Amino acid sequence: MLKNGRITLEKNVTMDYVAFGRGTRPLVILPGLGDGLRGVKGTALPMSILYWAFSKDFRVYLFSRKDPLLPSRTTRDFARDQKAAMDRLGISKADVVGVSQGGMIAQFLAIDYPEAVGKLVLCATCPQPNPTLETAVTLWMRMARRGDAMSLMRDNVERIYSPRYVKRLGWLAPIVGLLTAPSSFHRFLVMAQACLDHNALEELPRITAPTLIIGGEQDRVLTGLASYELANKIPGSRLVMYPDLGHSVYEEAPDFQSRVLEFLLEP
Repeated sequence: MLKNGRITLEKNVTMDYVAFGRGTRPLVILPGLGDGLRGVKGTALPMSILYWAFSKDFRVYLFSRKDPLLPSRTTRDFARDQKAAMDRLGISKADVVGVSQGGMIAQFLAIDYPEAVGKLVLCATCPQPNPTLETAVTLWMRMARRGDAMSLMRDNVERIYSPRYVKRLGWLAPIVGLLTAPSSFHRFLVMAQACLDHNALEELPRITAPTLIIGGEQDRVLTGLASYELANKIPGSRLVMYPDLGHSVYEEAPDFQSRVLEFLLEP
């Protein structure tokens, strides 16, 4: 059953989510910084198609960040919000897949609320900012402040996707940027600053959930080294690296979903 839902976390504070899948085991997917430009509201059908591989075994939930989003929010704050949303939906424990900034949030969810996380998948994410991430996010914030959605989308695509993908579909970026530009970049800027402020490095050894880390060696947003940093700090974690892919490994690797599914279904 497809569901486009909204949770009330507190007075005048809500969080949009979508849910789909025939399974009873909860799987929470936390999207990245792009959620600040286009949230999950109303996307249950396309998301169910995108993540169809999980539909048989899981009840899948994708969450946006809460609304309104006040300045100075951190990835740890976002994890607290996420736990509150899960509580509202009666999800006491879920497997969690965090992509990019979603992976930053997932780190703190597993650190601060270990009882709420079954298995953990961290994809194309990092334990703390590095110069590559700072350069990319700072540039995107400058573009957002001047309302330049077309340049923001173009640079985003060029950094996130492989050269082969960009050559084939990069021309669509300015069009997509124009069509999907939000009326305000406030949410994006708050979330972008949270990326720059994220630092879970020294707390990662507290993660007890079985953890799979997936990264691309050619990641031009936060480097492939960031995945190795995570693996070195999270006890017993597994690391899968794609030598020819970058930040969009979760979209471009043809076996990404099957790898994640295999990990989640292991006894």
